[in-house]
Amino acid sequence: MTELKAQKRGRKIAMTDEERDAFLAEERTCRVATIGADGPHATPLWFAWDGMHFWLYSIVKSQRWTDLMRDPRIGITVDSGVEYLELRGVEITGTAEVVGTAPRTGEPNDELAAIEKQFGNKYMDSSGEGNMFHDGRHAWLRVTPSKIASWDFRKLADL
Repeated sequence: MTELKAQKRGRKIAMTDEERDAFLAEERTCRVATIGADGPHATPLWFAWDGMHFWLYSIVKSQRWTDLMRDPRIGITVDSGVEYLELRGVEITGTAEVVGTAPRTGEPNDELAAIEKQFGNKYMDSSGEGNMFHDGRHAWLRVTPSKIASWDFRKLADL
């Protein structure tokens, strides 16, 4: 993995790694920006974060998928808050790669087992078993970050 670029601005309100990981575990929707033939393309998507990679379960016949197969560079934002002093977020820039079969039909895959359990628990299976539904239309994209920036405006009160 390439070394992450350091966050230059806003370091005083940046999240710690632990705060970032907890934030990404609780938030449910990210915004994904890809580079298409006609320019930028941004869409909302569910995600998982394993502490090192950002995982997207994308429809393989989507514009996002087409864009990433042509150019794997990607920008992702996860944010929350309503009032100014509540705003928090994480921005990830990196590259995406397909992991497993595309589309995914649910065959055993050791490389995907942990992330599918995490994703299943977060979005699909309240039993805690991590059951994952495979519809034969989606596949996994693993994003390797080259830069991660974060902000937590709640920290402004302490400055």
